[in-house]
Amino acid sequence: MSTTATIAEYQAQNKARLISEVRRRFEAEYVTGGYRDLGVEADKSDKYDSRDVERLQQDDNWVESYLAWRHNVIDETLKMLDESFQWRKEMAVNDLTEASIPRWLLEIGGIYLHGYDKEGNKLFWIRVKYHIKDHKTMLDKKKLIAFWLERYAKRENGKPVTVMFDLSETGLNNIDMDFVRFIINCFKVYYPKYLSKIVIFDMPWIMNAAFKIVKTWLGPEAVSLLKFTSKNDIQDYVSVEYLPPHMGGTDPFKYSYPPLVDDDFQTPLCENGPIASEDEASSKEDIESDGKDTLETISNEEQTTLPKKGNIMEPTSKADENEKIDSKMKTFKKPLSVFKGPLLHISPAEELYFGSTDSGEKKALIVLTNVTKNIVAFKVRTTAPEKYRVKPSNSSCDPGASVDIVVSPHGGELSPEWLQQPLYGGLRAGLRCHIVESCKPSSLTWKDHAFNMSDKTSEDLCHQLSRLVASTRKLEDQVERCIWFQQLLLALTMLSLTFMFATSRREVTAIHPKYCS
Repeated sequence: MSTTATIAEYQAQNKARLISEVRRRFEAEYVTGGYRDLGVEADKSDKYDSRDVERLQQDDNWVESYLAWRHNVIDETLKMLDESFQWRKEMAVNDLTEASIPRWLLEIGGIYLHGYDKEGNKLFWIRVKYHIKDHKTMLDKKKLIAFWLERYAKRENGKPVTVMFDLSETGLNNIDMDFVRFIINCFKVYYPKYLSKIVIFDMPWIMNAAFKIVKTWLGPEAVSLLKFTSKNDIQDYVSVEYLPPHMGGTDPFKYSYPPLVDDDFQTPLCENGPIASEDEASSKEDIESDGKDTLETISNEEQTTLPKKGNIMEPTSKADENEKIDSKMKTFKKPLSVFKGPLLHISPAEELYFGSTDSGEKKALIVLTNVTKNIVAFKVRTTAPEKYRVKPSNSSCDPGASVDIVVSPHGGELSPEWLQQPLYGGLRAGLRCHIVESCKPSSLTWKDHAFNMSDKTSEDLCHQLSRLVASTRKLEDQVERCIWFQQLLLALTMLSLTFMFATSRREVTAIHPKYCS
């Protein structure tokens, strides 16, 4: 134990010494000392952002990240700091906001943070199909990269990210080596130690040569961080819950702006909970339709399994009933909106939707997640007990665990008496209940026809349609190339005929000069 403690103490002292030496030399040689050999004095206000210089003197983790990337070689670390600080000043990184980025770049969804890999690292998505090489927009795209990385670095200081290069549906017009090199430099120079790995998905063979060049930019040590994947093996790095459907995942996330995609940080709260995005609002109908068949099955099975009064020949224990319901509830599609409280996360955030009253009793699901390190007790109160059934109505939730609450509603508003009751050391949240008048308009009922489609079938059709559009686009490109080759062949044929005609005319002139004079 003493040897281990001595080694740890020595490492801590050596780390502190290196950090102190970097600060002292950077201040003396780059900030105030200037380049004495050249007789030029460096001006702190012109060369660097003063906020970066101040942060260097205060943030040990920041200095240590540069040292670690340069293997604790102080001279190399100072050069790296100089290059990084000049870039930060040039890009005005400390002043980058949403207003600094063109709105169309934020809306297109080509670059954003969302989800985690299997090691718990944040995923930094780069959807290459949305990128078209254009020198006019290059600076704005670089600012967008810097905006996301700086935003993440300030909130999650020192935690690495995994870069997800999604190359699906890409072609030669999407290749921009300057942009790729900038992204690599961001992690090599500007944000050292933030790169966990680069996952490249579905790379077309035509880009093999381009990524051989990328490997040379990364250097021998960082090449091992490149992970080339396809739909078959991408789950080695990212779980299906954070992969979109086209990668074989189940993540229902759809990019939208505004607001910024930042599922790691607390959503802005309004009076009744978080402000839902447009995707969350539109997904409510999908959630209802996806869970409709499951809810009906639960309701029907519950009616058949409950024992009739006075009939002892069909005993059904309450435990078996609850177990069956719980097994069915696992097939529910979880709501996307979440109210993030200090004790519990409550999903959905604001409203419960129960479907149509025409098809019988409906059920909805509330998910409570304990985000503390202690057991949290909860109680679900209804506005009218005779109109609501809640299972369980009160219980406790273990640290980090989730509890599913089944609600059988007929609508209602929050009672003033409940809201006026005192609450000590707890959290109160309310949900509004809505009953859809009709799940399907009468004019669109197709039960007696072959056109009756489920949501899953519609989703498959949309996916097939997207593939058809992509195939059509590729076919158009091939047709254009064929037309171009035909035009080239026609031009060459005309040139050949002209050359043959001129040659034959000269031969005739040479043989019979007197007839041609």
